[in-house]
Amino acid sequence: MKLNRTVLVPALIAALSLGYAADKKKKDEGPSETVAKPLTEKQRRQKEEKLRKELLGPYRKWLNEDVLYIITDEERTAFRRFSTDEEREQFIEQFWLRRDPTPDSQENEFKEEHYRRIAYTNERYASGIPGWKTDRGRIYITFGPPDENESHPSGGTYERPFEEGGGTTSTFPFEKWRYRWIEGIGSDIIIEFVDTTMTGEYRMTMDPTEKDALMMVPNAGLTLIEQMGLASKADRFSRTDGTRLGTGTNPLPMRMNQFERLQQFARLQKPPAVKFKDLEAAVNSTIKFNLLPVRVRVDFMRMTSSSIQNNVTIQIEKKDLQFQNKDGVSKAAINIYGRITSMSRRVVNVFEEVVTTDVPTEMLEQASKGSSIYQKSIPLPPGTYRLNVVVKDVYGGNMNNYELALNVPRMEDDQFVASSLVLADLIEKVPTRSIGAGQFVIGTTKVRPRVTESFKRDEKMGIYLKLYNFEADEKTKKPQGEVVYEVTKVGAAEKILEFKEELKAGSSPTEVTIEQLLPLQSLQPGQYEIKIKVTDKLRNQTLTPSAKFSVT
Repeated sequence: MKLNRTVLVPALIAALSLGYAADKKKKDEGPSETVAKPLTEKQRRQKEEKLRKELLGPYRKWLNEDVLYIITDEERTAFRRFSTDEEREQFIEQFWLRRDPTPDSQENEFKEEHYRRIAYTNERYASGIPGWKTDRGRIYITFGPPDENESHPSGGTYERPFEEGGGTTSTFPFEKWRYRWIEGIGSDIIIEFVDTTMTGEYRMTMDPTEKDALMMVPNAGLTLIEQMGLASKADRFSRTDGTRLGTGTNPLPMRMNQFERLQQFARLQKPPAVKFKDLEAAVNSTIKFNLLPVRVRVDFMRMTSSSIQNNVTIQIEKKDLQFQNKDGVSKAAINIYGRITSMSRRVVNVFEEVVTTDVPTEMLEQASKGSSIYQKSIPLPPGTYRLNVVVKDVYGGNMNNYELALNVPRMEDDQFVASSLVLADLIEKVPTRSIGAGQFVIGTTKVRPRVTESFKRDEKMGIYLKLYNFEADEKTKKPQGEVVYEVTKVGAAEKILEFKEELKAGSSPTEVTIEQLLPLQSLQPGQYEIKIKVTDKLRNQTLTPSAKFSVT
């Protein structure tokens, strides 16, 4: 077929002209702006589905199996919002840390006990489904083994207790667990599990008659009242308290009250309660309590480049506490609740403690001149956090909600850096068995900070500082450097004290610890500043940490 050039060429020219005009119009108008639109319902579901798929695997198993019964709703919601594995890993680490009863030790007893319980339930309570999924497994994992366990694995003849109506009946297999005390629920907690299907799967029940195998058999398994003709077995099915007890119109014991049973059943579904709920509420509220003066300081010590040890020290003057006298001993007690959150208000760590002071009553006046001090060590990644500390005088009722920003520094492996400069009233070596454990212990040394940074002239001021990442000499494998100490009066440039010393390497050639005791007899009462100039001669770098203190 032969193309007509007289038709084709003009058409082609016209098309090219239109395309050029359109391109020119776009250039003249400039780049178009993209306006972010809110997600549609379909897009939102697609995003949630994508997140759900990301949570498949170990993270989903951790959330929906490992910690299903102990994770709070707030923690679950926070975990689902994370978009990276790094955030999830950090959350999991902090999740276990906040529940660790002894954070200063290498073992996490809570975590070890939790997984032991899971293993036990899988071995002991499996019945066609894994043991951790059963009702007995859930209660055991959440609250631990019961203090008493009345087990009837084969059912059979059963003498009812008086509160259930008495009399003899036959039962399905059942177990009755008793806990003397469960935090957040109460004392003398009795939980019944019944295997009505005879398959080994015991179900938790609120109705104590559910285990009665003769319930539907007329005139069988009668209670004492029914045997005496004071009530009919048919009356059981018209009760309005959620049970089928054959007790007639007799009032039920308090523990059998329908509201008590419902409340207990609901509370048993929740994760373990926080120890000091009143103090946690004070953190969550905007009310500030200033009745109980408290001082808080935080010192930073390097653990790794990604983990910094935060030593939170809390001090309360004993004169501000109320003592209770009993048998010649005066006692004061303080409840402490601390919470660390990220800038996005995500809970990173929680700690709780009770600090007590006991003194003979005849020495109370002298003892009240001192202070009560407590320290908690918390590892955190570098970053900015918020620390809330709530303290409550148990006997006096006074409280305080103390809040401060927590700027955890970054200490890289290849940078010459220093820890916080700690002015202490006590620096001493600890026994070998206590290395790295306990309050105020840093490595092999017990360092108790003077939170007020105020010393008397007859005292010695402790100076503690750790220096990291010195350059080591190639031959001696030791650092080369010196430390210069300068003490000046605040507001004056004149040096009151000055002395220097050569560096002494510790167990690590790149890490140096400064421990000094400075006598203060020569200093007049007033405000002072101590400056420490540390020089790494091989790196040709200098650090100059400083701190202010007062002498009285």
